[in-house]
Amino acid sequence: MPAGYGYGQYPQGAVPAGMYYDERSGLLLPNGTELASIGRRIGAYFLALPLMLVTLVIGYWIWGIILWSKGKSPALSVLGMQVWKVDGQQPATFGTMALRDIIGRIVEGITPINLISFIMFCAGKERKPLHDMIGGTVVLYDPNKVLEPKN
Repeated sequence: MPAGYGYGQYPQGAVPAGMYYDERSGLLLPNGTELASIGRRIGAYFLALPLMLVTLVIGYWIWGIILWSKGKSPALSVLGMQVWKVDGQQPATFGTMALRDIIGRIVEGITPINLISFIMFCAGKERKPLHDMIGGTVVLYDPNKVLEPKN
């Protein structure tokens, strides 16, 4: 990126190949993806509970830990979403997912902060609750699976 350009400011021709500039959020995102909608994110939140029950909780945690290496959680995976590391322009790593989902959720779980986090999520242009801010991530909807590893 040329000197003098701040976050969300890209001169003509500076957008890397395979990426596009999302006007609404001010982020560079991979072609074929979009920032996950508020409804889709809330759906993933509420889908996690039945998935935990069906997998007897321990299965959900094992499934989740396996998916962390792909930048996903079970509910996000089922709904076609991917956690994206904004500063690295890549899917979140296992370490980022652990930071986001363990530390971020513990901090977010403090009752008044949970409401503040939800308001930030709904009102922010990047749709980032507190756990995404802690992890430096956003959640993308990937309907065409362009972020899936090509094995």
